[in-house]
Amino acid sequence: MIPASLTAARRLCRLLLVTVALTCAGTAFAAEPTDADIDRLLKASRAESLLAGMVPQMEAVQQQEFDKHFAGQTMTEEQKAEVARIEAKTQEIVRKALSWEQMRPVYLDVYKKTYTREDVRAITKFYESAAGQRMLDKNPALMQNILSAVQLKMVPMLEELQGEIRNIPVTPPPPVSPPQKRRRTR
Repeated sequence: MIPASLTAARRLCRLLLVTVALTCAGTAFAAEPTDADIDRLLKASRAESLLAGMVPQMEAVQQQEFDKHFAGQTMTEEQKAEVARIEAKTQEIVRKALSWEQMRPVYLDVYKKTYTREDVRAITKFYESAAGQRMLDKNPALMQNILSAVQLKMVPMLEELQGEIRNIPVTPPPPVSPPQKRRRTR
């Protein structure tokens, strides 16, 4: 006959194991969002138009890099035409790489790896709400205001840093004498 305390301990252990298993199963088997769930979120969050808005910014950065690279160089008409051809080709590559057709599968994959189906549905619900839409409408202004605030905060710090740099005593390095010819010894 098994003592009552041992039986109770076994029951408690089984209950504990079942509880742990159910807890782990709940997190391990959280439903993955479907493509339709994610597409709805992407539509509600205006992901496609935000991506399309990035393309001109990327092209502007690209143009600045070309301008910087060729600044002050005198080129023949043929060279200028070749540079223009390369610029156009790189713009085409950027546009294709950042097209919605190319990026949608990336978004789907990343969202599936990052969020559960419940997360995606809750986020979608927010973005479809009036508050979510106002947030999307005001995000550009928010980003501009944050950038301005950060710049205002950085100016005094940069001025202080420049003052510190100016206070560093700089002594010129000792003159370097030319190397002496080595004498051959035999």
